[in-house]
Amino acid sequence: MSSTWPDTRILDLLGIDLPIIQAPMAVGTTTAMVIAASKAGALGSLPAAALTLEQLREALTTLREAGAKPLNVNFFCHQPPAVDEARERRWKDLLEPYYRELGADFDAPTPVSNRAPFNDDACKVIEEFRPEVVSFHFGLPEKSLLERVKATGAKVLSSATTVEEAVWLEQHGCDAIIAMGIEAGGHRGLFLTDDLNTQIGLMALVPQIVDAVSVPVIAAGGIGDARGIVAAFALGASAVQIGTAYLLTPEANVTASHHHALRTAQASETALTNLFTGRPARGIVNRVMRELGAINPAAPAFPTSGGALMPLKAKDEAGFSNLWSGQAVGLRHNFTSAELTSWLAAKTLEQLGRQRG
Repeated sequence: MSSTWPDTRILDLLGIDLPIIQAPMAVGTTTAMVIAASKAGALGSLPAAALTLEQLREALTTLREAGAKPLNVNFFCHQPPAVDEARERRWKDLLEPYYRELGADFDAPTPVSNRAPFNDDACKVIEEFRPEVVSFHFGLPEKSLLERVKATGAKVLSSATTVEEAVWLEQHGCDAIIAMGIEAGGHRGLFLTDDLNTQIGLMALVPQIVDAVSVPVIAAGGIGDARGIVAAFALGASAVQIGTAYLLTPEANVTASHHHALRTAQASETALTNLFTGRPARGIVNRVMRELGAINPAAPAFPTSGGALMPLKAKDEAGFSNLWSGQAVGLRHNFTSAELTSWLAAKTLEQLGRQRG
């Protein structure tokens, strides 16, 4: 099937049949989803940032035993913040009225919200399991760690939200670059700037990154059906990364309130917010985002702000949890992960064939 695609560089580079990457979403991705996407010909992706080393090893063992190959494992590359007790106290004080209203214990110790950055221990797991692809968010790890990853034979991907980030990633060893438009759900991958006003939509971002780098480009953000994939190819992308559409599959592990929101929200009901982790991420607007403002400077640095929200989330899941979603949320379907992958590919080839005809 690969010869029928207009650009086969990603297929050849990553050893996949379809130019589709199932996004490594920390909220929602399961090993069942990864296996299904992989066996259907896409690149299955496992998010590792929210896993302990033991959980990561267990998941990788499950995926290898199921024959998920090639496999992408994704890590965060953030710098853990310095402890700022005063800021964390101000943040919890801002949330106090909600604690009182919902009957949560305001005086109890604040739960810890954490995301582990890629480090020596995680690198040892990569060296042990040798996944074919390792991808990163928020830049790249420091040079010695990246060299160890590359020494395993893994191809390296990372997300760019600007042309400058894409050029930086190529200069520092990326084999392909994920162009992440402002439409994308979940955490923005920005790392050379924290200015959200400079973030770019996918249609403007992809062709400029394609022109600026020599490695293949993967389009991510606001793509939920074949029309988006065809458009991405037209803009110069070699493949697409799909996230929100996979959250609608039965293999996704999302809460009932998150599932309901995904099934009912419109694209205009998503927004970038820093409330849940301290970094901007796109999700479906809920009560806390409306009442505190989606971007609030009081939120502590990533990844700590979510701790104080945990007791509120336990009382009101829909109102106080992160309902991650991209702007393609309205392009709904009723497919399994395997069916979604095959449907996206078949419909894309159909549309491309009509264009050629």
